[in-house]
Amino acid sequence: MGTFVYSSSCLSWKNLSRQTNPSHHVVPRGVPEKGCSRIEAAACSKEDARMNRDCEISAGSLSRRSAIISGASLISSVLLFPGEGSAVIKQGLLAGRVPGLSEPDEEGWRTYRRPDDKSGGHGVGWSPMIPYTFSVPDKWEEVPVSIADLGGTEIDLRFANPKEGRVFVIVAPVKRFSDEIGEEATIEQIGPPDKVISAFGPEVIGENVEGKVLRSEVAEHEGRTYYQFELEPPHVMITATAAGNRLYLFNVTGNGLQWKRYYKDLRKIAESFRVV
Repeated sequence: MGTFVYSSSCLSWKNLSRQTNPSHHVVPRGVPEKGCSRIEAAACSKEDARMNRDCEISAGSLSRRSAIISGASLISSVLLFPGEGSAVIKQGLLAGRVPGLSEPDEEGWRTYRRPDDKSGGHGVGWSPMIPYTFSVPDKWEEVPVSIADLGGTEIDLRFANPKEGRVFVIVAPVKRFSDEIGEEATIEQIGPPDKVISAFGPEVIGENVEGKVLRSEVAEHEGRTYYQFELEPPHVMITATAAGNRLYLFNVTGNGLQWKRYYKDLRKIAESFRVV
């Protein structure tokens, strides 16, 4: 039975703190300070009031931020790696998440489309993300991804069915790999299939992919090229493409039993991925 290992990316976080001036002196309203005219005193009083309001707002923002980070860390500690027997929490239970699943079709499959207004933990300065879609059987659900996810901030989405398998989407800036690629990247600009899987496969499985690639194919849909790979061990299918200024890696994985029982469905999921 294969075991899938998620890669881990390490981020450096800066602690932001607001410095206050302990020597700041507040002039009581209506009482001019020595050497200060009544007009100047009024101006000082207004300035003090403004600074006090700013401090109150800042304190409130920091408190809310601390609460959000604490809550996200708690969720991450429970849901990072859903196992076969663990429950999958529906996306509606996490505040602020936007549902992206369609209703089941006649075969019981649902299409997920990344909501246009869904935020992502991809750092400051990221441009709006070009949405992507894929299809999954009914009873597959989104697994919340937190900013503390061990997979790094480049993990944009997780989906799972505890009995059938797991999906996760990596979205990375192309500038991370080459300064010569522009804002309208293609997968061909990043490299041929063998170069792409050798460079990015280890980020998916956590180890060198040499000798593990069972299948490599190139497909084109609506003018966009997709590289499709199947690796073993561990059992994983990777679909790679590029759009805008990002590289997309769509990954479908499962243990040995899931791979044996649901291979046809897992491959259909992998081949359904599109950037729209």
